[in-house]
Amino acid sequence: MRFQTLGRSLLVLAMLMLVACHKKEETAGPPGGATPEAAVQQSAALIKAGDFNGFWQHALPPADYSTLKADWKLQRANLPPITDQDRARFTLAIQQLTAPNAETTLYDQLQPKLAQMEEQYHDQLPVMIGIGQAILTTGITQNKTMSENQKQQARDALNVLLPWAQQTPWFDQDKAKQGVGVIVATARQLNLKSPDQLESMDFNTAMQQYSIAWGGVKKLLLIYGLSIDDTLDSVKVTTIGIDHGNAHVKIDYTLLGKSLSTDSQLVLVEGRWYNQELINSVHAQHEQLLHPPAPAVSGSAPTPAASTQVPPASSSVGNAVAKP
Repeated sequence: MRFQTLGRSLLVLAMLMLVACHKKEETAGPPGGATPEAAVQQSAALIKAGDFNGFWQHALPPADYSTLKADWKLQRANLPPITDQDRARFTLAIQQLTAPNAETTLYDQLQPKLAQMEEQYHDQLPVMIGIGQAILTTGITQNKTMSENQKQQARDALNVLLPWAQQTPWFDQDKAKQGVGVIVATARQLNLKSPDQLESMDFNTAMQQYSIAWGGVKKLLLIYGLSIDDTLDSVKVTTIGIDHGNAHVKIDYTLLGKSLSTDSQLVLVEGRWYNQELINSVHAQHEQLLHPPAPAVSGSAPTPAASTQVPPASSSVGNAVAKP
């Protein structure tokens, strides 16, 4: 997708699933939580349900939620133009995913490739994933937007997820067939027609599309043994301390059978509790949109374009509820 924030959004959402606590609460009501624990629990319930618009309304003070929606429009206006080549590739992909009997057609195309890849990479895949872990760990260490606490949380989760990835039967034919079915069903439900449609979506419509995609991601992970819901249900939230409207929350959870913990900082705004880092992230995004980085000086190496980040994912565990 051309949304520059999609990758980070998915990452943030994935991290949130590792630390949030699901409770059966009503999604309607005032934003924020009456207690720090309630704020985290309700955010998790909304994420688990895929109600991302409801999540943002709950997770941000009303003024910041309004800013988020206004910034969404600004960001869409700043996206680079879509080319005819973009449209052609998008159309071809959508046609393949949504055609009659697409599940069978795509799996028939994938099946011989899976057999070939298993023969070629079966012994190499664990090593390749290990190399990927080293690259990701280095990326986390060098990331300038994450706090040290967020970096440690990401490393802890990575140390559990990578062994799972090394042992997962990615070339299994039955699982691949199920996965193709999930992808096709999700693509049909998204009902996307063009990249222009993606870029012109308003905030509410985009959140609905994220909800559909998130449902597909959960089903895919479950096929390969990772249950998001099990992780959510394992989490226990404890308030460590409250001082002058600031709360320190400890979150214990189980990921793939491994016990992990993290913490989060919340702030009291007009009698309700909100995630501090999430508010800070929305403020920083707003400032970046209003005051973009100056272009590179002539003659010097070009400066990469800054990636604007509307809300989530991501993309840190516990502290930042990433922006979709």
